[in-house]
Amino acid sequence: MKLVSFVIDGRAGYGAVKGDGVVDLGRRLPAKSLRALLEAGGLGDAAGLLASEQADYPLDAIAFAPVIPDPGKIICVGLNYRDHVAETGRTVTEKPALFARFPTSQVGHLQPIIRPAVSDHFDYEGELALVIGKAGRHVRREDALTYIAGYSCYNEGSIRDWQRHTSQFLSGKTFDKSGAFGPWLVTADEIPDPSRLTLQTRLNGETVQRTTTDLLITDVPDLIVYCSTIMTLLPGDVIVTGTPGGVGFKRSPPLFMKPGDTVEVEISGIGVLRNPVTAEAAA
Repeated sequence: MKLVSFVIDGRAGYGAVKGDGVVDLGRRLPAKSLRALLEAGGLGDAAGLLASEQADYPLDAIAFAPVIPDPGKIICVGLNYRDHVAETGRTVTEKPALFARFPTSQVGHLQPIIRPAVSDHFDYEGELALVIGKAGRHVRREDALTYIAGYSCYNEGSIRDWQRHTSQFLSGKTFDKSGAFGPWLVTADEIPDPSRLTLQTRLNGETVQRTTTDLLITDVPDLIVYCSTIMTLLPGDVIVTGTPGGVGFKRSPPLFMKPGDTVEVEISGIGVLRNPVTAEAAA
């Protein structure tokens, strides 16, 4: 099942993809957002409606929102593929490097990501994202995958010069509308093994990153174990698992996204997240 958050006629909603259309779940269920649906344990209800109802709108009539527009947490993982560690000149760490993004930093599929006026060092980072489906603390590895509602694509757009202002990544990682999350959530029953996925990032049609998720240094179950040791994971929380080698700022010459570009992140079994790049409007 593919679940999508959207805006139509000025109204925020969420639904299930059926063919080339969307079944509006928010009009039929008490939960009024995808995060609220997960909190209510409502995936079974959503599947029932997907089977019984006709699509309400064509996909091309909706404006895609981030898969979870209002996550309580966006936990990002740095340096989680060996080729990316190598290209940055760093060493593999024993534990995953975590940092946060915030909801205002993300847009949905087909929505423009924005290069800020203060920098032209706007880099792509194609990544696998997972969404938590039930609350958990001190999760065991053997149980970890049962805490996942589903998976999506993420472009963890990064402002590289701002990222290097200090030893902390955050200042370059959470500019408004600099990243993208979508196009939809593919429920975990359709992806029983998240280590068997292929990820590609394309800039203007050229492949700039390619990997398989079995190459993650800290894999999906261990990320859930580690994060849940630190904090309670809640429905709708997002973990963005890291980017592979091929990032723009380590190329010679550097390759940064610029206004007019189109960037795509494609993951097998999930789909393609596509976004145009625009410049920040004058203040």
